[in-house]
Amino acid sequence: MSWTRSDFPHGFQFGAATSAYQIEGHGLGGAGLTHWDSFAATPGNVVRAEDGRRACEHYLRLDEDLDLIKGLGVDAYRFSTSWARVMPEGRGALNQQGLDFYDRLVDGLLERDLKPAATLYHWEMPQPLADLGGWRNPDITHWFADFAQVIADRLGDRLWSVAPINEPWCVTWLSHFEGHHAPGLRDIRATARAMHHVLVAHGRAISVMRAAGLKNLGGVFNLEWADPAQDTAEARAAAARYDAIYNRFFLGGVFKGAYPSEVLEGLEPHLPKGWDGDFETISTPLDWVGLNFYTRKLLEHSDGPWPHYREVEGPLPKTQMGWEICPDALYQFIKRTALEYAPDLPIYITENGMANADEIHAGHVDDAPRLAYLDAHLDACRKAISEGVDLRGYFIWSLMDNYEWSFGYEKRFGLVHVDFETLQRTPKASYHALVDRLAHSG
Repeated sequence: MSWTRSDFPHGFQFGAATSAYQIEGHGLGGAGLTHWDSFAATPGNVVRAEDGRRACEHYLRLDEDLDLIKGLGVDAYRFSTSWARVMPEGRGALNQQGLDFYDRLVDGLLERDLKPAATLYHWEMPQPLADLGGWRNPDITHWFADFAQVIADRLGDRLWSVAPINEPWCVTWLSHFEGHHAPGLRDIRATARAMHHVLVAHGRAISVMRAAGLKNLGGVFNLEWADPAQDTAEARAAAARYDAIYNRFFLGGVFKGAYPSEVLEGLEPHLPKGWDGDFETISTPLDWVGLNFYTRKLLEHSDGPWPHYREVEGPLPKTQMGWEICPDALYQFIKRTALEYAPDLPIYITENGMANADEIHAGHVDDAPRLAYLDAHLDACRKAISEGVDLRGYFIWSLMDNYEWSFGYEKRFGLVHVDFETLQRTPKASYHALVDRLAHSG
């Protein structure tokens, strides 16, 4: 790697990230059923019908994993709380085992001088709420605010930062329009309502936590750069529409109090009544903005129904997920967010990383492509910082190999290799390289 801590501003936060359902072992500790359990149990949805019941057994191996984070040399750890672990029915009774686990997690981080960066929701909807319509039901915004209150009351005095919802595009479009994630719908009306309600829920949760005295509250948005596949007006329009749906809808709702016209042309007839009166809640002020970035897409026109685009395979090198490696797009997003959406807020890269076909040989994992990927994207961060952007931190996805949703356990994003039979952890070459770079200030 070509950098050390001294190449970044004083106080720049390096971190690693995970999420609850992907590592904890959802079958442990009294957690309730989620819509991901149901989705995975339906043939054809997930590779080998795998689910998160065992995952990495982080619930049982907490101290070992916290020691791995400490040993990495990062400053902060981004984790998520599982709504169904804390409130198995989604409402009402609390699962004390779940709250006790998050107590131990947060206290264990603080004991190791690590900053706890919490995300309330990383995709696992309690099944009883999914039965009531989930993100399609306007009441979800109040149920989610109640969950936020529970977390604020129990953990809020010890959390360094909190974001309500991870990656609203995945929670809504990928899950309700494309059907690739739970609940697995392909329904434009469900999509429109979910996209709106997830932002209202975000705003309500921020207000609840702010009233409870929590500080350093932000929003986390996943972004994919969209380029036209051809130099034509139709391809440029397709790319703009993709950009509007994926990126500008959520950023625009929160920071501009408006939705892009390219999205409204397809979704406005399906949005809930009175939707345009909710922007005061949606745009509740934040303390920072988080960007999750992995790739860019090439788009061309499609004569099919709205949104009239289709993806075209690009020429750049790709990760194990088949995603193009395009660090310049990260730089472009950092700049655009700072200039157009949040000029007065600090920015954090809350997720960035790559899946690689890592194998363990004689106790070692050589993941040189990941080293190159991280190096290139940190270069993009440094470029933005050199141009005056207030970029405050960078979180690597992920601490360890884990349950990669509809791809089951076959895609490896971790700095730490996990044997999914024995669950043995083995730090990879990238982990050791980061230890070296983060430990040296010059």
